[in-house]
Amino acid sequence: MLTTSTLCRGFATAAVLAVSVGCTVQPGTGEPAADAKGGDSLGVSIGPLPERTTATPTPPAPAPTAASARPATDRTPSAAPVPTTPEAPPPSPSPTRTAPPTLMATGSQSDQVRELQARLGQIGYFDRAPTGYYGSVTAGAVSAFQDRRGLPRTGATDTVTWQRLLGMTRTPTADELTPPTTKPVAKPDPRCMKGRVMCISKTSSTLSWMINGKIESSMDVRFGSEYTPTREGTFEVGWKSRHHVSTLYDSPMPYAMFFSGGQAVHYSEDFAARGYSGASHGCVNVRDEKKIAALYAQVKTGDKVVIYW
Repeated sequence: MLTTSTLCRGFATAAVLAVSVGCTVQPGTGEPAADAKGGDSLGVSIGPLPERTTATPTPPAPAPTAASARPATDRTPSAAPVPTTPEAPPPSPSPTRTAPPTLMATGSQSDQVRELQARLGQIGYFDRAPTGYYGSVTAGAVSAFQDRRGLPRTGATDTVTWQRLLGMTRTPTADELTPPTTKPVAKPDPRCMKGRVMCISKTSSTLSWMINGKIESSMDVRFGSEYTPTREGTFEVGWKSRHHVSTLYDSPMPYAMFFSGGQAVHYSEDFAARGYSGASHGCVNVRDEKKIAALYAQVKTGDKVVIYW
């Protein structure tokens, strides 16, 4: 690069040469001057000097960092691992509860049913005389007892229901197990005071078996509806049938003792089950099977039957 001092020395030298050789220096042109002498001249012309340029220094490249020194694949941030929640184990099946054994249910008939009814009666769940037959009335009473005690309302007496009932009641007395009748026995009709008579009162819904004016046994009865009424009056037992089945209604009439055509005194399973909510087709229904069984064994053909109000 040309410095200032070098240029000055260059100009001085040119001036000396100019004097020596007789040339004129024309700054800014490259042609000979007009007053130049003959061809003796050297014809040297110094044009304008090129502009001095200052080179801009190139900044040094930054030193490689540890991150840039790694391969490109290493510099690419990888996705952070997503924590996974372990799957919960499947719930274990809940143990199946085994229902307690059933001791009595609808249709059962036994002394234990009679005791059940008597015990339910002690605590206000059974409002009639025990019959020993497990019908809809008994099932309803058991269901109400179960509901009050927080037990499943099945209407059937299982071991749990029975034990709970035993813990709340006492052993029934003989009169509680076999009361004479639900209602007080009506005063016997005068026609019942002589001989062997089934004395039947529609007022008290009772039947009393009497021998010469003395009541031997009494039991609850029900009668026919207003459409099939039970006849009233004095009759005789015409015939008996232990396992009779009605040919008209196709219904069983056990311990039947006929007194007026097709009307008879007999045991009624429906009466034992539903009580006075139903009615007969004209017969005199008895709901206590043990009592009518004993009566059937004593009554003879020809014995009197009196039905009155």
